[in-house]
Amino acid sequence: MAKNIGFKSYCWAVGTTSYRTDDFNMNIEWQLSLLKEFWGISENKNKSWRGNNALQADYYAFLKEKGFVTGDANRPDKDAREKTSGLRDIGLLDDDRNITEAGEALLKISQSKDFSSDNLLEIPKDSYLYFKQLLKTTNDVDGKSVRPFVVFLFVIAKLEYLTYEEFTYLLPLCVDYETTEKIIQYIIMLRNGELNYEDIILSVLMEMDNYKLALQRFQEEIVTEELVCSVGMNRKSAKYDKPYYKLYCLLKKIVDDQENVVVEFYNATKKLTNSKVGGAWRKYFFSSTARNVMKREGLSVLNDVPILKAKDENEFKKEFFKIMHLFKAKATLSDYFDLNRRYFKITDIVIFEDNKVRLDVLPKSYVEMVSDNFLLFAFMQTDLLQKNVSLGEIHPVLEIDAKKLYQRLGVSLGKEIADKESAKKVIRDERYVRFNKLIDEHFDRNTLITLLKHFEERNDDEIRSIVTDNADIPTIFEYILGIIWYIISERKGNVLEFMNLSLEADLLPKTHAGGGEADIVWKYEKSNSYPEHTLLLEATLADGSNQRRMEMEPVSRHLGDYCLNHPLEEAYCVFITTYLHINVISDFRTRKSAIYYDKAGEDYITGMKILPLQTSELKTLLRFDVKYPQIYKMLDKAYYSDEAPKEWYENNIVRETSTRESPHSLHGHSTPEEAE
Repeated sequence: MAKNIGFKSYCWAVGTTSYRTDDFNMNIEWQLSLLKEFWGISENKNKSWRGNNALQADYYAFLKEKGFVTGDANRPDKDAREKTSGLRDIGLLDDDRNITEAGEALLKISQSKDFSSDNLLEIPKDSYLYFKQLLKTTNDVDGKSVRPFVVFLFVIAKLEYLTYEEFTYLLPLCVDYETTEKIIQYIIMLRNGELNYEDIILSVLMEMDNYKLALQRFQEEIVTEELVCSVGMNRKSAKYDKPYYKLYCLLKKIVDDQENVVVEFYNATKKLTNSKVGGAWRKYFFSSTARNVMKREGLSVLNDVPILKAKDENEFKKEFFKIMHLFKAKATLSDYFDLNRRYFKITDIVIFEDNKVRLDVLPKSYVEMVSDNFLLFAFMQTDLLQKNVSLGEIHPVLEIDAKKLYQRLGVSLGKEIADKESAKKVIRDERYVRFNKLIDEHFDRNTLITLLKHFEERNDDEIRSIVTDNADIPTIFEYILGIIWYIISERKGNVLEFMNLSLEADLLPKTHAGGGEADIVWKYEKSNSYPEHTLLLEATLADGSNQRRMEMEPVSRHLGDYCLNHPLEEAYCVFITTYLHINVISDFRTRKSAIYYDKAGEDYITGMKILPLQTSELKTLLRFDVKYPQIYKMLDKAYYSDEAPKEWYENNIVRETSTRESPHSLHGHSTPEEAE
């Protein structure tokens, strides 16, 4: 009987693959709030979480009641553990799922809805707390302690950036000092074309004692199903590796006897329990996976790979062993990519774009200043994980002088930066360069028109796939409207401030628990086309009677309060939705002469300028590339029209926007094709 060889961990990951969720920031904050409420229930007080399946199932039921989860889990207690384990791993909860000091600090930020920056790195308050938590977060990898985020910062400081492949397949292999130094050198060689990342993965695995022993036994013993399962070292159970024995036997027939068992071999890859691994085998061996081609071409359909040219049994076994474990490792590492990306992104210092992972400009300067000291604590545990402590308390080397940081930033950008204000300006300018690049590459007019169509049809999955999965659909709608209005306004104005949205380091939106500001407040300077004024953009995806209840009062209140608080400003509102209810139009038209009072009932304004706009008309304006001076003129003219609401919208908005106009004009005659 073959003696099992134990699996040993060879990589790290932050969090757990069993808990992957959209709206990541929001769900962390929401769940902390729910846990606080759950523990506040009298019958839950003084109960222990650990080993208490009934309590854990109760928590799952509580989450379902609050709308945090839907459906019925097969194992509600297990699901409850999975939902909370990631928060425990980064120190927001303890093992008993009580909120820690660090968790309370995050909850306080969330409940205050004040995420503004108050730190050296000029990142939001919550992001800074996550940054500190990840600096302390430790993995146990086969008995060795490693802080994944610290290792990442050390590696990226040495290499400037990581490709997605390097981040996915190589970075998590850095589990100790020696391997980290090797991986850095390997990546340099990889970029010079001297290695490929699969060779690097194998070189790391084959340095491990259990892989050496497994290969030795595989080469020395007669191959049986039991032996294959033993040397497969499956993380869960040896039985999952049984399909590899058939793969081995079929490959032997192909190599030793040139027997045409191609279709059988292809079918055998389908029996592998991990679909990613099976797909990797098929991609590696088959030039075509069409059955008629396999039957017609026989062995010729197979790619020219080393195992098919093995000179003897030892070489064949070695190649089979390498293929089996390489594809397993790649599948495991690729599973961790999304997990590590989500956790690293919540610090708002890491940018994932253009197939590269890099640091934002100011954090990059900070990391470069302290990177040589990261290895002092990258491979040791800390008892501070659950505490809300300063950078200097995490490790003294992390505390640096702000002036030196600004000087370092100036050197890196080739600019004179003397103080915090000049640093903020440089950072803001750099963000706008990246934001404009983001629009150019990902949000051209056709994409924006497509997105508006998806919003109208509520194709939420499509919207998330194009924009982000870390924001809810209403937040994404506001974000996309902000981009559209920025384009309409000829990219003038501080759109990143006007949008009142929380953005990640890659300048995509994120949602917080409890929501945030609802308005896009756009400031326009005086021009030849319009006076100095403020525009409030209000957006909703609500429709029908729901729209009337939700939007008529808030929209007029927001504009009314703004006008009362800024009496010297000219201000008006554009209400944008995917479907306009006729009575919403009617209500907004009556606001033209309505009196609006302040809370005390003393101060008031007479008349509010609110113009509704449906996304169908916004798409037309985009399609013809109509700019704000012409839109302002159209809306201003529409405001003063006295037609009945239904005719008013049709004649003053729909007709004006649907006329085949030339770009930059509402009086031309070009076709949509010409406008494009």
